Amino acid sequence: MQRWRGLEDIPQDWGRSVVTIGSYDGVHRGHQLIIGRAVERARDLGVPAVVVTFDPHPSEVVRPGSHPPLLAPHHRRAELMAELGVDAVLILPFTTEFSKLSPADFIVKVLVDKLHAQAVIEGPNFRFGHRAAGNVRLLTELGGTYDYTVEVIDLYVSGEAGGGEPFSSTLTRRLIAEGDVRGAAEILGRPHRVEGIVVRGAQRGRELGFPTANVETLPHTAIPADGVYAGWLHVNGEAMPAAISVGTNPQFDGTERTVEAYAIDRVGLELYGLHVAVGFLAYVRGMMKFDSIDELLVAMAADVKRSSELIAAHDNQA
Repeated sequence: MQRWRGLEDIPQDWGRSVVTIGSYDGVHRGHQLIIGRAVERARDLGVPAVVVTFDPHPSEVVRPGSHPPLLAPHHRRAELMAELGVDAVLILPFTTEFSKLSPADFIVKVLVDKLHAQAVIEGPNFRFGHRAAGNVRLLTELGGTYDYTVEVIDLYVSGEAGGGEPFSSTLTRRLIAEGDVRGAAEILGRPHRVEGIVVRGAQRGRELGFPTANVETLPHTAIPADGVYAGWLHVNGEAMPAAISVGTNPQFDGTERTVEAYAIDRVGLELYGLHVAVGFLAYVRGMMKFDSIDELLVAMAADVKRSSELIAAHDNQA
């Protein structure tokens, strides 16, 4: 899959294509419906499927300080899109100047002049251009002028976790913030995960017999609520069952919020400096301070046992 950073990266001889545009944070099941349809339409027409997205998130430019917690970094989104069959991803630097493009100018500069769109696939709430003035109706009207068709994909609704709401990144972020990682996975179509570099912490886990990978997460990452979770530590393509702690480590009066993962039954791992991912399967318990270190150790052993059980049950259902 080709990855372009800005309009100037698009090959000059690029032909017609099927395009879909959006932030696509998380590439959740609603996004998968739209992107999947774009790929299907591209195959029917015999042209490439292109996803156009933005960096930084448009809200950070339009309303500085309002950057939402991100469900996936751009490289992870690109991986997920490639799995769906996308041929190229265009990441547009979202600047103040770019935000001032009128809807019509946006269409001409991106869809017409550069990507030569033959068809555009979007969700019903797609907005574009200065002050988000453009919508699917305008997009469709201009398609008659610039020789492209528009197809609007209605999003399915989620199950119990969403209470019947349409799949959305906003809903997913809310569930993650509440610690409902199972509900978030229902919308994402896979467990939520965070990424970052393993850094040296206080090494108390190692001293207690549960050495953890202290993950310095990427900026604006959507991190689950404080607590203990079952999940996986992803290292160099391997998913290791893990018990995960999120919080400030109240047992030792910590103040910095961290994500730490203990790879269950793995000995002698040297992970410092590696880029890893932590996947969240299920909430185990809330974060708490115990009366003694012995009580903490008993709780940690129980956390590991419960995490192993949850992961094994998940693997048996997969």
